[in-house]
Amino acid sequence: MQQLLIGLMTEGTTDWRFLESIIKRAFYEISFECHTMVEVYSINFINNLEELKFVDKVLEASKRGREEFGITILCIHSDADTKTLKETYQYKINPAKETLQQQNEIEYCKIMVAIVPMQETESWLLADKELFKKQIGTNKTDTELGIHRNAETIANPKEVIQEAIRIARKDSTKRRRKELTISELYQSIGEAIDLEKLESFESYQDFKNNVKAAYKELGLLY
Repeated sequence: MQQLLIGLMTEGTTDWRFLESIIKRAFYEISFECHTMVEVYSINFINNLEELKFVDKVLEASKRGREEFGITILCIHSDADTKTLKETYQYKINPAKETLQQQNEIEYCKIMVAIVPMQETESWLLADKELFKKQIGTNKTDTELGIHRNAETIANPKEVIQEAIRIARKDSTKRRRKELTISELYQSIGEAIDLEKLESFESYQDFKNNVKAAYKELGLLY
């Protein structure tokens, strides 16, 4: 039995609330392809890195994750924003990984898994639009809510979600109307979303490939 202790560095605390369950379930799902049993033991949030540049954040998260939690794998989250996956890897992920590989493996966790949602993490919240509508309490159509497009092509998914919430709540009676903010959705959708709904996303497929590469680096997957 191989135990995995995973560290997670995100761009914000809301990203952590959304990604924690998805990461754990993805590692668990892919573990069935391994040639030995794997237990995904925990996801450990490594925060308070805001003042550092990206590469330095990764190094600090790797070192602290090893010291404080004994992590086996470090997951690094970075939104692609307006860049492509290729550009985000070229300018952020790859330089961080190359610098990490030069460090002492006793002090640093050197196995890194990148998570790079297109545009923003919020695009993944719209992978299951029926779940999203259930969470915000509406029967309106995707078009009425402005969420009918492929979520990975929406330039500002966070703004689109906020507007969808406003539209959904507008027609509620005062008694039924409840103030709802996007921050309340991250954890509930992250825990409830069916990972198959993310399968059509290029960025999620990229993340899965990175998980498989990490398993191979650990000698758990051929």
